[in-house]
Amino acid sequence: MSYEVAQLDQLEEITDGRCPWRPVRHHFGITAFGVNSWTGRAAGDRIINEHDEADEDEELYAVLRGRAVFELDGERLDAPAGTLVFVRPGVTRTAFAEEPETSILAIGGSPGKAYEPHGWELWAPVRPLYDAGDYAAAADLARELIEPHPEYADAFYNLACCESLAGRPTDAIEHLRHAIDTSPRFREYAKDDSDFDPIRDEPAFEELVSGER
Repeated sequence: MSYEVAQLDQLEEITDGRCPWRPVRHHFGITAFGVNSWTGRAAGDRIINEHDEADEDEELYAVLRGRAVFELDGERLDAPAGTLVFVRPGVTRTAFAEEPETSILAIGGSPGKAYEPHGWELWAPVRPLYDAGDYAAAADLARELIEPHPEYADAFYNLACCESLAGRPTDAIEHLRHAIDTSPRFREYAKDDSDFDPIRDEPAFEELVSGER
C-alpha cells in the first residue's frame, strides 16, 4: 500500500517521565523527517519539554486542536488551533495547554543534513529505569523493545550501555557492535563513555572500539 492513515488518538502515548507524546514518525516508519505529537490533557499542562535544539534541529510546531501558549526565549506567544510556529536551533522553547486536550504536532530536521532515525521513541520507556540505576530491568525492557528494530543504531547503543552496567558483557558487546556497524560514529562515543567502564578491559570491547576486529 502506498499510503497509511491513522487518527491521532489511535496512537498509543509513550513517556520518558516528562511530557507524554505519540510517536507519529515511528508509527508510520517515516525515515525522511522527524514528526511526533503532544497533547495537554488539562489547561496548564506543559505540552513541549523545555529545550533549545542548539546546533541541531529546526522545528515546526502545528497546533492541531485547542489553544497553546509557547514560550520562545522567554517571549510568550498565544497559539490557537491552526497556528504554525517555526523555531530555529538555539531558541529555548516550551509550550503549555491553555485549553484541555490541546494537541501539537512537531516536525523537525537538521539544516543541511539527511535525516537519520534514532529510535529515541523506543528508548523513552526505558529511560526512567536507567536514570534510577535499575540497569538489569532497563536492559530487559530495552532488549524487548529495541531488538525488533535493527535500523536504530542509537537505540542499540543505549541497550549496550544498559547491558554493560547490568554485568552482561557478551550482550553489551554484541549490541554495541551492531550500533557501530549501523553507524560508525558510535565507535568514538564508546571510547570515553563511562557506561562501558565495566567491560572496558574485555578484549572484544578493546578490539571493537579500536576498529581492529
